[in-house]
Amino acid sequence: MRLVAFDLDDTLAPSKSALPESMANQLRALLDCVPVCVISGGEFGQFRTQLLDNLGASSSELKNLHLMPTCGTRYYRWDEQDAQWEQVYANDLTREQRERAIASLERHAREQGVWEAHPWGEIIEDRGSQITFSALGQQAPLEAKRAWDPDGTKKAALRDAVQPDVPELDVRGGGSTSVDITTRGIDKAYGMDKLVEETGIPASEMLFIGDRLDPEGNDYPVKAAGYATRAVSGWEECVEVIRELVDSLS
Repeated sequence: MRLVAFDLDDTLAPSKSALPESMANQLRALLDCVPVCVISGGEFGQFRTQLLDNLGASSSELKNLHLMPTCGTRYYRWDEQDAQWEQVYANDLTREQRERAIASLERHAREQGVWEAHPWGEIIEDRGSQITFSALGQQAPLEAKRAWDPDGTKKAALRDAVQPDVPELDVRGGGSTSVDITTRGIDKAYGMDKLVEETGIPASEMLFIGDRLDPEGNDYPVKAAGYATRAVSGWEECVEVIRELVDSLS
C-alpha cells in the first residue's frame, strides 16, 4: 500500500471534535511511512481546528499529508518553503447556484418540519464549492446528532425534495444530520481519482478508511468506484487499524 486515505468525522476523530492524542500519535507514525490523505465534507477551517491544530506533525510529515475538504472539491498541499498550506485547485459553485441551493434547502426544511428553531450554530453553510445543511447546526453535540435521524429517512426526504431545484448539481446525504450540495459528479470517489492524477500513485495501491461505507453513506462512492476500503465503527477502532498498518509498513 503506497497511500492511505481517511474520512475525518467519526473516523479520525469524534464528529466536529479535536483529534484525540492517541490518534495523533498513530497518524504521525503513519505519515512517516506513507502519504496520507484526509477527505471530508468539512471546509478547510474545520480541517485546521479539528485535525491540524491537534496533530503535532513536523514539516516533513505535513509534506506527506494531502487535504481534500468539501468532499474533494478543494485540494491543499503543504509548502515547506513558505510554511503554509497552498490550494492546488477549487471547484466552486457559481453565486447563482449557491443562492438557489440555499433557498431550496431552507424552504423544503421548513416545509418538512426539520428546520431547527434553536440550532447549535449555523444550519446552512456556504463553503464555496459546497453548500451544507446541518439540521441541528454546525456545533450540535454528538449525542443529539446521532439521535436525530438514525435511519436516514429525514435526510433522504430533504435530498429528494431539493434535487429538482438544482438539477445540474448533486444533492446527497453527508454526515449524520447533513445534506451536501456540490457540482455534479463530485464526491469522495472524485477526490480519490484526483489523488491518483496528482500523485501518480495507482488506484490499486491506495486504501480508503471510513465509517460510512454502507450504500447510504457518504464514503460509499469510494467503494463503488473500486478502491480498496476498510470500514471502521469509529475513531477508536481506526486507531487500532492504523497501528496495524504502521507495523506492516515498518
